[in-house]
Amino acid sequence: MENDIIVSCRNRKKEHLFVWALVVVCLCGMAHGARFSWSSYASKPDDWYRGEEGRRIAENILSWQDEHGSWPKNENTASAPFDGEWDKLQGTFDNGATTGEMRFLARAFRVTGEAKYQEAFLKALDLILKAQYPTGGWPQYYPPSKAYHRYITFNDNTMVQLMILLEEIATGPEYDFVDAPRRQAAKKAFNRGVECILKCQIRVKDKLTVWCAQHDELDYSPRPGRSYELVSLSGSESADILKLLMRLENPSRAVIDAITAGVEWYESAKVTGIRIQSVQGRRTAVQDPNAEPLWARFYEIDSNRPFFCDRDGVPKYDYNQIDRERSNGYSWYGDWGQDVIKAYQKWLKKWKLLLEPAKTESPSGSRESTGNKP
Repeated sequence: MENDIIVSCRNRKKEHLFVWALVVVCLCGMAHGARFSWSSYASKPDDWYRGEEGRRIAENILSWQDEHGSWPKNENTASAPFDGEWDKLQGTFDNGATTGEMRFLARAFRVTGEAKYQEAFLKALDLILKAQYPTGGWPQYYPPSKAYHRYITFNDNTMVQLMILLEEIATGPEYDFVDAPRRQAAKKAFNRGVECILKCQIRVKDKLTVWCAQHDELDYSPRPGRSYELVSLSGSESADILKLLMRLENPSRAVIDAITAGVEWYESAKVTGIRIQSVQGRRTAVQDPNAEPLWARFYEIDSNRPFFCDRDGVPKYDYNQIDRERSNGYSWYGDWGQDVIKAYQKWLKKWKLLLEPAKTESPSGSRESTGNKP
């Protein structure tokens, strides 16, 4: 009995320490501010960018640009000037870093005409163009490390966000301050990115499925990330890849096949009958026959079976078996497939592809017209 009491007290102490650790992390995040978000500034009027606050934030953002031209992740680069050791500043394309700061500076330059904003933007654009592999993908940051960061990175939608920005730069009137050669290079980089995506799509038993969160930068094969991010079919990252492909005008037959196969995979991979809720401070899968369908973050490639991992890298097949740190600290389930299926219905209506005959493909991945309209 005495030993049971001691164990119980120790467990409670551990729970209290865990809660206090979460509180400290939250308080530190509040003190420093959330990471930079372009959406917080996109709707600001021109006068705001000309004003004191807009200029102050632009100066703060400039101070966080690293020597290569990118910005760090998980930092509010707008809140205050960088005051650390500049030569240790590490920029990245991950977690929405760099693309948001570039959009802010592009807007600031268009409104104010300040050359330093244009210069910082072009430096970042040149880095993105330089960082693209010959195979068409991008690492998590540049110059890449020798670890998993070097792989073609779909994780956290890194490559998709870069490609969307490049497409905007190539075609959007708001980027007409970018010289023609750079805009043409942005378009070519985007097209090579599409080809890379098509080559990375994983085949299982000769059937196209979806994508891993990372792929080899040389041979396109699926690769692992962090210790708990094993080689898999990704229910999360694949969603934005498919939505990017659905943005393409005049999609090629290869793009059509990729989208169709990807959507079919999402239909086959839905998880029903459970919902995720907090139980005693821990995210838990609870039986609920009326719950909306969910998709797992990771699926085994051969079996299409959802799995989950602690930091030891050992896969588990029951979400409730992973420890609280990983259960609460990572998005293992989401409604990603719902967005894919909704986007697909709109895409079908636009292109009416079910009755569309195959057409000749161009090297850029677009479909050459044969006289038939979709």
